[in-house]
Amino acid sequence: MTSVSPAVRRFAADGSLVMAGGRAILLQIADPVVAAGVARHSDFAHRPQQRLVHTLQYVYAVVLGSPADARAAAAFVEHAHRPVQGADDPDHQLWVAATLYESALCMHEVLRGPVDPALAAAVLTAYEPLGGALRVPADRWPSTPAAFDAYWRRASAALRVTDEARGVVRDLLHPRFAPVWIRALMPVARIVTVGMLPPDLRTAYGFAWGGAEQRRYDRTVAVLRRVVAAVPGPVRRLPVQMLLRSLRRAAARRTTVVGR
Repeated sequence: MTSVSPAVRRFAADGSLVMAGGRAILLQIADPVVAAGVARHSDFAHRPQQRLVHTLQYVYAVVLGSPADARAAAAFVEHAHRPVQGADDPDHQLWVAATLYESALCMHEVLRGPVDPALAAAVLTAYEPLGGALRVPADRWPSTPAAFDAYWRRASAALRVTDEARGVVRDLLHPRFAPVWIRALMPVARIVTVGMLPPDLRTAYGFAWGGAEQRRYDRTVAVLRRVVAAVPGPVRRLPVQMLLRSLRRAAARRTTVVGR
């Protein structure tokens, strides 16, 4: 397994952070180059959960998995990016990796309060390979939370929500062909995802947000806090185990096919 401290492992393996996935995707596609690649090379209309699942597999494999898991995840990402123009640009890949770290911290703050500064710094270090596996030079990854905050402000100022991004969001947050259980969870996912967005991006995406929406968000978060606090740690860590097993099966199938 990847060498990370027990505190970082507990943080990264907590399945409640999965709820930040939608927010991370909306932040990612606020970069027009990322949005174009996702819109043209992903099947959000019929498989809206695919990018979220693949993103989570990637994070868990690189941060918590074995070296073989990390290599397999990186190979899948490289294969997916091959036809996407601009996908290997370090600036855009750094932004994608940064949204994963920032959204995880944001979700922790929503559910449990601010992350201890020492833990935030340790998680930042542990997340550096997320950029490296996307071919971001190691010296581009911010080395301290203060450096990350400065980078985040600069990168956020350059975001621009396009019509392609809005189309992806419609398919993501209002899936027509997703399994019934996913559609049943979408009202909660939508209010949490939109509520956690920076206000300027909510406006850019065209989301209506006023007093009624804020109160609904606050009520939803209050319930989620109680639910998460009541769920035992081993249960919260189940998504990590399930998604890593799924990644390993996919990697084994790929190896078998290539070896034929």
